[in-house]
Amino acid sequence: MSENRSVAPWINSRGEKARSRSVAAQLALVFGVAVMMLTACGGGGSDTVVESTPLQAAEATSDIASDSADTQAGDSQTVSPEAAAPENTVTAPSVVMRTTLGDIEIQLDAEQAPITVANFLNYVDEGHYQQAIFHRVIAGFMVQGGGFTADYQRLATEDPIINEANNGLDNDRYTIAMARTSNAHSATDQFFINVADNAFLNYTAPIGNGWGYAVFGRVVDGFKVVDQIESVTTGAAGPFGSDVPVEPVIILGVERL
Repeated sequence: MSENRSVAPWINSRGEKARSRSVAAQLALVFGVAVMMLTACGGGGSDTVVESTPLQAAEATSDIASDSADTQAGDSQTVSPEAAAPENTVTAPSVVMRTTLGDIEIQLDAEQAPITVANFLNYVDEGHYQQAIFHRVIAGFMVQGGGFTADYQRLATEDPIINEANNGLDNDRYTIAMARTSNAHSATDQFFINVADNAFLNYTAPIGNGWGYAVFGRVVDGFKVVDQIESVTTGAAGPFGSDVPVEPVIILGVERL
């Protein structure tokens, strides 16, 4: 059977056009679900850190947005995008995150994400992350933590910060970013480490889902530890219906290098 190659061959009949429209609709639905999931992944009321599955956008999205138990007092607060960034004397400070599965060294980008880095280091210096857990793990997507204790109690937080996702840093594999609620400027203490290139989490526009998730550093050592966390067995626990490590992955502490 001859094929008309002067036009796109996949739309050369009404039946194929219909299938094309169907595929497009499915892709749009998957993208929308993924964004919703991410929005539910991070915090207090529902810190929408990366809580969706990277390869399975639809599954990942619902996973990220499902942290309803994470609602924080600061989630409803509005943060002025004009808030002045703190002065940073070190543009690339590093920290080591010690976990029950090993150590992860993270280099922070204070030049591109000054407010986010200052916020994270404030929690580090206060010992906030000691004994916190990775409460959401989605293979092929991200591992999220920093906001709950091993018995799933929500940790107290400071005020939320503005979203610096428009800093040019992408949600690539082994980068660290802030989790948040559906409010773009609601990030507090929860973070996630991307275990895949999650371009759909990147900033695209200063409105709605376009805000994306703010990357503020990257793993420079301990990649195998991150991979181990990603591969743990998960299930339901505490207030969460899924994606919680069956054997708790505990953060023993985070300290500056």
